[in-house]
Amino acid sequence: MTSATAEGTKDTTPVPSAPGNKRKSVTGTRKAIAAGFLLPALVLLGALVVYPIGFSVYRSFFDKSGDSFAGLDNYIEIFTDDTILTAVKNNAIWVVVAPTVATALGLIFAVLTERVRWGTAFKLVVFMPMAISMLASGIIFRLVYEQDPERGIANAVWVGVHDTFSDSAGFPKAHPLPVHPLKAAGGGAFVTKDTVRAGTPVQLPLVGVAPDVMPSDAERAEAPRPAADSDRVNGTAWLDFTRGGGGKPNVIDASELGLKGIKVEAVKDGKVVASATAAADGTFSLPAAADGAQLRLPASNFREPYNGVNWLGPNLVTPAIIGSYLWMWAGFAMVLIAAGLASVPRELLEAARVDGASEWQVFRRITVPLLAPVLAVVMVTLMINVLKIFDLVFIIAPGSSQDDANVLALQLYRSSFGTDADLGVGSAIAVLLLLLVIPVMLFNVRRMRKETRR
Repeated sequence: MTSATAEGTKDTTPVPSAPGNKRKSVTGTRKAIAAGFLLPALVLLGALVVYPIGFSVYRSFFDKSGDSFAGLDNYIEIFTDDTILTAVKNNAIWVVVAPTVATALGLIFAVLTERVRWGTAFKLVVFMPMAISMLASGIIFRLVYEQDPERGIANAVWVGVHDTFSDSAGFPKAHPLPVHPLKAAGGGAFVTKDTVRAGTPVQLPLVGVAPDVMPSDAERAEAPRPAADSDRVNGTAWLDFTRGGGGKPNVIDASELGLKGIKVEAVKDGKVVASATAAADGTFSLPAAADGAQLRLPASNFREPYNGVNWLGPNLVTPAIIGSYLWMWAGFAMVLIAAGLASVPRELLEAARVDGASEWQVFRRITVPLLAPVLAVVMVTLMINVLKIFDLVFIIAPGSSQDDANVLALQLYRSSFGTDADLGVGSAIAVLLLLLVIPVMLFNVRRMRKETRR
């Protein structure tokens, strides 16, 4: 209560509260009301978080049936079972590789898109996979990594690059008929039944070549041209097959095509003395050294076409799945880093350039250190995310290589709900995952508190 005194000043002595008044919080809200508002959230938190964690810890000390106390046996099994150890190893690879590469890609994209006019459109395209669920992304990349180049885009590109720099496939499944002058020589090769003579035309007919395998620029087969030098051995290798029938074996019919690119070798006493490659019309010519030799069509002519890489095989399945994860989360990293980059003082960058620093030095010495807090946020967020990775591995990895791509979250599902479910081991894996996530979360909380105090 404020009152005037004899000296003309005011008396500001507080009037004591009535005995029946309740004390309020700093914001003026009674604690009981605040507790009432918080109670539903606390109940949900306890039911959905605290209770499951407590029950998982409790259940991890019991056996498969849950009736007998097992002590630490379930935890010992985690580090002795080969399948679970593979999951632990793969989780370590995920935690080290995926967040680091995703953050690096996000940093590169964020920095480079600042310098192009269409940077916003590029960011939109890169971030767009975040709108797709993990399940949908897994289905997409299961198709991307298909072994058949006609279905899997990864192998379609790989095969295209391979065939650009290497010889294309020959004529798989091609073979002679019993009436043809060729016979099997072992190892997939074919040789002439008799030796050849200079000046005498040689015919090398084959069948069994699919139309889609024939070279697109193959021409109508021609009979061997007369040799200007009588010491040479000339011949024709062709597909002895007429569509619709009517052709004759060992005769070059009007619609039959030459086997362009097929390799012919002259062999004497097991040694190759000459070789030639058939032209578009199937004709070839060998030097005089081929006289008296057997002609051989080596096995390289008949190899299966290159079908690319087995992306989902035991050796590459984990890197392949990490690649699909990067496709999704590099955009997330880019957006956060770009937001942090927008707050970097431009005068510092310009001052460094004026002082003669190169763009690489500006990036390494100024941009990256100033973005360190943002990079830490992205790294920690992705580390927590990959520790729980499940969907992509479950969808993309085929059954034959799922053990090789196994991770802890997937093993948790398999141990808890698989054909031979063991809830004790599954609970122990859940507790292990919790213990792995807690240090990362604590680091993130401490870092956020430091940022708040600044």
